[in-house]
Amino acid sequence: MLRKVVIAAIATAAVSSVALPGLAAADPIIGTPPPCVKIADITGPDFEVKQCGVSDVDQYRAGFAANGGTHCGPSSLYNVLHYWGHEKQAPVGWLTTKVRDLDPRNPANYGIVTNSIGRIATDSKWSVEDGTYSGNLRTAWNIATKPARDAGWSTATGGIGTTAGPDFAGDLAKKLSQGPVQMWYGRYVAGPQNSLKRDGGHLVTVVSAKGSFGGDFVQLRLADPAEAADHGKPGYLDTQSAYETLAVTLTRRSVYEYLPVKDDEATPADESLQPGTYRSVERWELSGTAYADQNKPLVEGFNWFTMSPPVG
Repeated sequence: MLRKVVIAAIATAAVSSVALPGLAAADPIIGTPPPCVKIADITGPDFEVKQCGVSDVDQYRAGFAANGGTHCGPSSLYNVLHYWGHEKQAPVGWLTTKVRDLDPRNPANYGIVTNSIGRIATDSKWSVEDGTYSGNLRTAWNIATKPARDAGWSTATGGIGTTAGPDFAGDLAKKLSQGPVQMWYGRYVAGPQNSLKRDGGHLVTVVSAKGSFGGDFVQLRLADPAEAADHGKPGYLDTQSAYETLAVTLTRRSVYEYLPVKDDEATPADESLQPGTYRSVERWELSGTAYADQNKPLVEGFNWFTMSPPVG
């Protein structure tokens, strides 16, 4: 869960091309072996982008605080790193741990993948109350990609919010064509004076997008670290779920948002008792079967990531 977000302003194919015994076959969108075929059509006026070789790791794991309930940011960023480590063979990771050597679906790798997600949490200044900030997740990316830069790779990352420009969906498609992106949405509830108020949020990995530049709708597929068929079943905290992607639609919305005043713990007064403020802001409403029972999910932005190997 992402409690707060700062909008400041992702696999050779998997370790093995054969499904491991006893494990579900790979998802046709994000997994290996084929039929996943990469698409990067951004010539306009329509776009269609699809990335292959992205993992779909679980955030809920034994040993994490609250069993990983607020580890969506680190888990979705691991999916991004998996792509660069496996699809592009980039030496991303930490000390002797390299992501390209790990298969999250291999039970023998479950512990070290869990530790890697925990390392991302530490590097992104994760907290059980707030989860992770988008900017801090970009810092964690920079730390995990330092071995690649030391080997001559170039890396870049940034964040784009829904208010940053006139074509959020088009910007997402362009960045997705370079590699998977990490998208966040807020969960909104009714606020005063017919407004909406943010009440928590979540981070996912986007693996495909289809729509039109300048349009009001876009179809996405997501790797969601909180969604799995075996969620809540015996042993789900100790095993990796079968990979899957979730189909969602984003629709452009104008939102009248209420912003409560936050308490400053450094002062004796409780600033949260002061009247809040209001603003009209552009968001993209997320709809899909897996999200039907959530408070109104409104996309607020995404982190993008890219790498290039040494030249020569």
